[in-house]
Amino acid sequence: MSDGSKKGVQLEPYQVVIRPLVTEKGTHLSESYNAYTFVVDKSATKTDIKKAVSDLWNVRVVSVRTQNRLGKPRRHKYKVGYTKSWKKAIVELHEDDRISFF
Repeated sequence: MSDGSKKGVQLEPYQVVIRPLVTEKGTHLSESYNAYTFVVDKSATKTDIKKAVSDLWNVRVVSVRTQNRLGKPRRHKYKVGYTKSWKKAIVELHEDDRISFF
């Protein structure tokens, strides 16, 4: 998609946005601020995310905020492992645009 991608890998829009993140806080953001949360590819940049969301849902993106979430420690008997780390994107849309997940 963009030249700003890490490691020279170009991702398609359906590869950038993995799935919507439906939580209580995310639902409140979508109702009050027209902002939607997604789990995105860890190597995706804000520009990649903006282009992918606008291409997939035909909406105008105002801003993108991202968070890199670390995996949580998990134990099984005496072994300690971690869940996968992931990237979260909060995408704010133009006031006239909406995305309906359900």
